[in-house]
Amino acid sequence: MVYGFGFNYARDSYTTGHAGREIVMHWLDKIPLTALVIAALALGLAPLTPEPHLWEKLKMLANGTLSRPIDIFDLIMHASMPLLLAVKLIRMARSGKKPGHSA
Repeated sequence: MVYGFGFNYARDSYTTGHAGREIVMHWLDKIPLTALVIAALALGLAPLTPEPHLWEKLKMLANGTLSRPIDIFDLIMHASMPLLLAVKLIRMARSGKKPGHSA
């Protein structure tokens, strides 16, 4: 067994190079869906006025004007939680888990 980050994995997943991905996905599976939805809404819609930063940065990306490092960082920061939520929902759909049983 390979021990790391509080998780136990069989040696074959470690030697095939997938142990890191397994750790991340197990960590994502343990995040409660409600908390992830709240965080995705908070970061995705902040600030509400004049328009959410995520929407503004996506428009800049589409127009080809997203070039300043602070704007790129802002896009990554505001898109991180919505992307994690999307990955979690896809994983739940593929595994057949119900929303109330996220852990």
